[in-house]
Parts: sequence; C-alpha cells; structure tokens
Amino acid sequence: MSSDVLESVLGEPIWQLSVFADNKVGRLNELLKRLSSRGFHVMALSTQDTTDSTIIRLVLDDPQGGRRLIEEYGYFYTKCQVVGVEFDDESKLKGVTTALLQAEINIYYTYPFIMRPKGKCGLVISLEDIDLASDVLNGNGFKVLTQADIAR
Repeated sequence: MSSDVLESVLGEPIWQLSVFADNKVGRLNELLKRLSSRGFHVMALSTQDTTDSTIIRLVLDDPQGGRRLIEEYGYFYTKCQVVGVEFDDESKLKGVTTALLQAEINIYYTYPFIMRPKGKCGLVISLEDIDLASDVLNGNGFKVLTQADIAR
C-alpha cells in the first residue's frame, strides 16, 4: 500500500515543530501567548535549553497553521513527523518501550501529551523508523494517534 493511501486510511501523521529561541526570560510565554491568541492549542510540549538558546518542541492541534504563525513572527524552526501513542495508564509505558526494543527501533526522545481524553496517557516519541514503530505498537495493542485524534 502506498504511503499516500496509507495516510488517507489511517489519518494524517502527527508533526512536531521544533522552535529555536533565545534562552531569555519570557520567550516560551511569548510563543505560547502568540499561539493562544490565534486559537492554536498546544497538545504536547517539551523544552531543552543550552546556555544561549532553547529548543521548544510543540505538537499543535493545527501544525500547518502554527507553522505559518511561527514563520510570521520570524522564529527559526524545523518540523518532523513523530509517533503519538495512547495507553491506559502509566503501568503500560514499559510495554511501549519493550515493543519498540523487541523490534530494535531506537528511541531518540519522548515527552508526554499535556492532556488526553478520558484520562488516557499519551506519549510523543521521536524515533528512527516511524512506519515500523507504528506497525509494532498497533500490533502490540497500543493506539497510535493521528492528527485527527489530537485536533480540537
């Protein structure tokens, strides 16, 4: 099955925007305020700082619109596809990592969704093989999320 057909069947993938900002007081708040003022919802968030700069990783309910806003304000950013996975409670986290380990899929980093419906846990995962990871997680009974699952 072609990638285009698969996406139309399973839904749009989840895209992460990594925004590069000065490591100064208020930069994160400034970005969040700008997103919120235009009606964008931050579904997952992670920051990583260095002495001079910060990487703000965001999963938004509307990544294309968020990307346009980020460009409008002159932020430097990259975008990449990530896997979103949902599970019942924190005790299932080991099952997620075990399934990926058994398939020998390297995990680069993870961070949680801020909120998931019905009290479910959710995790954003950056890894080396998105398609294989999605298949493995689905095959082990985990729900791999699409953009439609996190849109508001």
